[in-house]
Amino acid sequence: MKVLRKIIQIDEERCDGCGQCILGCAEGALQLADGKVRVVADKYCDGLGACIGECPTGALTIIEREADEFDEAAVEALLEHKHENETAQPSGCPSARLQMFSHPSACEKANHPASHQSGEDSALSHWPVQIRLVPADAPFLRGADLLVVADCVPVAYSSIHKDFMAGRVVMMGCPKFDDAQSYIDKFAAVFARAGLNSITVLSMEVPCCSGLPTIVRKGLHASGAAIPLTEVVIGIKGKVIDVKEG
Repeated sequence: MKVLRKIIQIDEERCDGCGQCILGCAEGALQLADGKVRVVADKYCDGLGACIGECPTGALTIIEREADEFDEAAVEALLEHKHENETAQPSGCPSARLQMFSHPSACEKANHPASHQSGEDSALSHWPVQIRLVPADAPFLRGADLLVVADCVPVAYSSIHKDFMAGRVVMMGCPKFDDAQSYIDKFAAVFARAGLNSITVLSMEVPCCSGLPTIVRKGLHASGAAIPLTEVVIGIKGKVIDVKEG
């Protein structure tokens, strides 16, 4: 039955398909199709707009129009169906859902056949890692030591897993090609909500990368939180060339 009610509207011109709003929709009403986010069906959208704050481009708005009534039972069935699919098909694209990884103990590593090992162990503890995709209330952020990494750093600094990622959660992005204000807003929300223990910023010595520590500092200031901050600069030859505390 159609009724006049509030519902989400998506501006396809503004939507860049990042999928961040999908993570923010508890009802599962949004999906990615042909590079754009779309409403699965009107009956799944409650019209409250919890997803709006997750959109970095302002593509989501709440409008009032005739739409199918919100169906809570249908939402529960949809979420159950999605859960079953994720369990049965773990190879699906993981960017639209949060994941946390466990790491083997020293004993487990010692018993792992050398022929099955490939290089150094990964210290990555979660997914996603892109700043735009990590929700401010992601469970792996709570009480964590945060590592903010410029995209180019892992290519230049070969020991990043061992030296910086171990024991930290990661958010990474590019201050030159991504929207700086959306980064500031995201960090402000993370710093205000997550109760972080510390923040470490890894950036490159090149000028375009110098904006990342500034973005993080602005986010920290906007949040009003008091969190220890360390800035580390990596040279283009893969060496640590500067460390600044506070």
